[in-house]
Amino acid sequence: LAHLCQATTQQVLIASEIAMEHHLGLTCDPVGGLVQIPCIERNVLGAIKAISASKLALEDEYKPKVSLDEVIATMYATGKDMNEKYKETSLGGLATLKC
Repeated sequence: LAHLCQATTQQVLIASEIAMEHHLGLTCDPVGGLVQIPCIERNVLGAIKAISASKLALEDEYKPKVSLDEVIATMYATGKDMNEKYKETSLGGLATLKC
């Protein structure tokens, strides 16, 4: 999205970092084993975050504290550390609610 807004390569990386860091540690626990809640809703909010991240990255004054590489490494480590029941198994989190 940032690229489509004529962002530089550095700004595209910054937009990616901003958008991804807010998804660290999220569980995949679809209610009733279906992807409607929270998955589809989460994707809608992710799209809004992508727009905001692109706009923020295009600001000349914005200086990130964390690099995209650091966010990716942290996301990988977080995923490895996360309990398996929160990884689209329907065994934990919202997936266990009776609706």
